[in-house]
Amino acid sequence: MSKLFCFGLGFSAEALSARLKRAGWEIAGTVRSEEKADRLRALGYNVVQFDGPADKAAVLEPLQGATHLLLSIPPRDGDPALELFRSELAGLQSLEWIGYLSTVGVYGDHEGASVDESTPPKPEKERSIARVEAEAAWLALGEEIDVPTQVFRLAGIYGPGRSAVEKIKDGTAKRIVKPGQVFSRIHVEDIATVVEASIARPRQGAIYNVADDEPAPPQDVIAYAAELLDVTPPPEVPFEEADMSPMARSFYSERRRIMNDLIKSELKVALAYPNYRAGLRSLVPPKG
Repeated sequence: MSKLFCFGLGFSAEALSARLKRAGWEIAGTVRSEEKADRLRALGYNVVQFDGPADKAAVLEPLQGATHLLLSIPPRDGDPALELFRSELAGLQSLEWIGYLSTVGVYGDHEGASVDESTPPKPEKERSIARVEAEAAWLALGEEIDVPTQVFRLAGIYGPGRSAVEKIKDGTAKRIVKPGQVFSRIHVEDIATVVEASIARPRQGAIYNVADDEPAPPQDVIAYAAELLDVTPPPEVPFEEADMSPMARSFYSERRRIMNDLIKSELKVALAYPNYRAGLRSLVPPKG
């Protein structure tokens, strides 16, 4: 039986796991909270809490027999899974495939120009620099142990319970306008589709941009969510005047258009949600 082990059973890893579980796979992995562990155990997953070296022993049992390994824990002074489990993973004879969920943030700022997988990373933020280092470390491990290892550079992730629709409903949506600003996005179910396709067509060292077909200004996404909910959108606010956290503001310091041709040509992926309008429509029940 195929077995997926996820270091970090987060939003994207859960979407993939649900599909594979329905196909008869065994699912195991780590989470940080006991509440989430209990919820996933109720689904039949073999889940343990992991938040650092003190939890290493608890991870070893569910890791055994894993045929596929998915990494989605952000780097924290290095990649925590690789730092703590490198020797165990190198000796895991059952392992057939490794996938690392990264971010398009590794490309840095391109002033709105298009980037694809041939574009060299030029990370400018500390968190993006750490991602590039983690990508390289996992690809090197894959080469060393002769297990196909793929990197997935994800655009802004949205989906059920995590989208502009929820922001409109709970009153936190802001239409912040910075001329020329666009972001690329990807629906969580399309992430699962891409990773599934990679499992079926593994290629050592592959790097894939995972984004939809239409980079778009963030204020347009908020306005469309409001339209779907038949409510008045929040007023436009110039970027310079917006009340934002330092983290949120940092995202606006980079502009790029993520090209996704490779997932289509090599992995034969057809996106279910090729733009934010299709994705948001799927999250709002039809009227009447």
